[in-house]
Amino acid sequence: MLKVKNLHVYYGGIHALKGIDVEVNQGEIVTIIGSNGAGKSTLLNTITGIVKPKEGEIFYKGEKLSFIPHKIVAKGICQVPEGRLVFANLTVKDNLLLGAYLRKDKAEINKDLQNVYEIFPRLKEREKQMAGTLSGGEQQMLAIGRALMGRPEIMLLDEPSLGLAPLLVDTIFKIILDIKKMGKTILLVEQNAFKALEIADRAYVLEQGRITLEGGAKDIASNPKVQEAYLGKRVVG
Repeated sequence: MLKVKNLHVYYGGIHALKGIDVEVNQGEIVTIIGSNGAGKSTLLNTITGIVKPKEGEIFYKGEKLSFIPHKIVAKGICQVPEGRLVFANLTVKDNLLLGAYLRKDKAEINKDLQNVYEIFPRLKEREKQMAGTLSGGEQQMLAIGRALMGRPEIMLLDEPSLGLAPLLVDTIFKIILDIKKMGKTILLVEQNAFKALEIADRAYVLEQGRITLEGGAKDIASNPKVQEAYLGKRVVG
């Protein structure tokens, strides 16, 4: 469904991504794990056209993507950014409606709005509340709901559990699984490697701008190097 081929990205003189190859198949949850500064967010931002690569190509359903954000969204690719980035001075409802800004089908937009409220009852309760007054967990729900309003086929989730209390982390990961059951494909960047590998089908390990490991999520989770580096397990021997 999504294929990233030989992607090189620079920030000035810094070589942030060094020949990245990633594939995501329809209906999968694929996770990218790695430490801070490894290039995980850069990869997502490049796929959605926010960052322009120096070299490499991205294909969606076999078609080469242009690096123009609104055209990428129109094709069915939507990103939930790190740090939520909700519109603080707009209501919850207005934030959600902005997720459908490329759509013209008003009746279907309203139907999707009600579906989002079913997935996130708390957003319905706070429909008229300013988004900036929501808790971190509620803002994360709003960011995911806003992305769903665009009717994406593939969702790119950037650190969805960042800064959330443990109980809310469990809730967010359950919601990600529920979204998969809705037929969505998910590319997940997440520092909580344990939780990410628990729900993912496949995984890539990104270190200093390079993919160093890839495979089934269970195989990656049982790899001694991954356990020591990312899962907090000390490997003896």
